[in-house]
Amino acid sequence: MKTLFDNVSHQCSKLVTESYSTSFSLAVRMLSTEIRQDIYNIYGFVRFADEIVDSFHNYDKPVLFERFEEALDNALLDKISLNPILNSFQETVHRYDINREYINAFMNSMRWDLSKKMYDTEADYKEYIYGSADVVGLMCLKVFVKGNDKLFHSLKDSAMSLGSAFQKVNFLRDLKADYDHLERKYFPNIDLNDFDEASKQKIIAEIEADFSAGLSGIFQLPDDAKFGVYTAYKYYMRLLKKLKRIPSTQIKSKRIRVPNYQKADVLARSFIRYRFNIL
Repeated sequence: MKTLFDNVSHQCSKLVTESYSTSFSLAVRMLSTEIRQDIYNIYGFVRFADEIVDSFHNYDKPVLFERFEEALDNALLDKISLNPILNSFQETVHRYDINREYINAFMNSMRWDLSKKMYDTEADYKEYIYGSADVVGLMCLKVFVKGNDKLFHSLKDSAMSLGSAFQKVNFLRDLKADYDHLERKYFPNIDLNDFDEASKQKIIAEIEADFSAGLSGIFQLPDDAKFGVYTAYKYYMRLLKKLKRIPSTQIKSKRIRVPNYQKADVLARSFIRYRFNIL
């Protein structure tokens, strides 16, 4: 029965989310059960594409990526895939009529990661972030609004700003790993060999502006999504505050993390604000 295969596919997408990101999976669990699985489905897809370009160093990444993209095209066309992650993703794409342009933009940014190492212009930097983060926010927003196009378009800019903020925090947190292991530099006009406090503060100011632009949209989300997205926002704000306090030399030398007890604190505080309707 196809239903059984779909259920197995759903479990695979959930497992990918929980295995690769404890923080994101925690936020997803705060979403309504009605939409939770669809966010797992989206995350599973973007995680697998990202793994190809970031992790499979002993394999032919371009070939793997090309095969994955072909399987994606077939899944969207046939409305089924023997790859359970793509089978789950296509289901969500069709259920919420997710724009194919968003998917294409995401795959384009992932394709850049196969060969492009430096993002030295603002244009390339913004295009990469749009494809790697903003459109993922838009895919999720499609799920959150459940077909309400008017609400989707009113929250579109906020969702993109929030996606940009999350991605830039990841870039700053992973500065060392991206540069040392993947030889990538995402921030333009920043010399990582001379990364100082001024450079760090410039990046943080940019991120804070994105967060400010994205926050108002969270308050306007349907209740099914509001708590989960707010939890993710508060987690990333906690990480940003930690990056703000830590000297630039430490950011260059190690990956900064938020301990599990602090994640639990974020969740508790977010729940209190949600429970008493003060979001």
